[in-house]
Amino acid sequence: MSFFKKIFSKEKKETLDKGLEKSKTSFFEKMSKAVAGKSKVDDDVLDNLEEVLVTSDVGVKTTLKVITRIEERVAKDKYLGTDELNKILREEIAGLLSETNAGNATEFDIPEGTKPHVIMVVGVNGVGKTTTIGKLAYQFKKQGKKVVLGAGDTFRAAAIDQLQVWADRVDVPIVKQQMGSDPASVAFDALESGVNQNADVIIIDTAGRLHNKVNLMNELTKVKRVMQKVVGDAPHDVLLVLDGSTGQNAFEQAKQFTAATEVTSLAVTKLDGTAKGGVVIGISDQFQIPVKYIGVGEGIEDLQVFNKIEFVDSFFK
Repeated sequence: MSFFKKIFSKEKKETLDKGLEKSKTSFFEKMSKAVAGKSKVDDDVLDNLEEVLVTSDVGVKTTLKVITRIEERVAKDKYLGTDELNKILREEIAGLLSETNAGNATEFDIPEGTKPHVIMVVGVNGVGKTTTIGKLAYQFKKQGKKVVLGAGDTFRAAAIDQLQVWADRVDVPIVKQQMGSDPASVAFDALESGVNQNADVIIIDTAGRLHNKVNLMNELTKVKRVMQKVVGDAPHDVLLVLDGSTGQNAFEQAKQFTAATEVTSLAVTKLDGTAKGGVVIGISDQFQIPVKYIGVGEGIEDLQVFNKIEFVDSFFK
């Protein structure tokens, strides 16, 4: 199969390889135990492989799909050596993910014809939401786009302060009010300001609480409704930020948030500090929502667009 062609620049690929190092090392340690003493892929090896994938946070449903694909290959080829298993895994997971339309991007693009392009960012506290907004602003500005930030998480003073730090660092304007202000009012002001400044991208932060789905849904619905008074079809993207280091908890958060509001894309952060990078494979396969960005380090350049072919290539290298 010809999935693996050079897509990323050398620097981007090196950052991705380094960011997935812990996940990759953990995976291959488990893999070597799974095939120890075996020369061919048989039922025992497949059972062991299933366990390796599940414990690497790929997720049960996605793991079963991968195992089925490998079983079909074993049946067709009659003999597969365990030395080929890694190559086959790469190909079959890339093949599985290539059946979705997501994860093909190579650059931080916004669709043509939406100006300003409004992104509403959601996610629980502590997942790296503010950092993701700052790094996104940096990437868009680097492309010559005019960016405005809206500090809509008014329930935590720290959230407003953190976003201000990022706005200063990236040198983009921020619209904010006092802690405890109405988030919808901040969103309205941010969009109005963005339109007046002829902004290309407006990124709105929202409160990171999930203690009550009904309250969250009502609040986000109100924020959307108020935005639409300024930009009729806003928001164009509702980006859910998930902490990759929480593994299966990230699946749960995705389920809860998608039940509470209409999420259109995902960002999975903190992959460099964890061995749970397999969660990205499971999330990309299982949710009918594209993973758009991944965080593979703390540096300002370490938020990357998610490209499934490059990701699988780095993970199983």
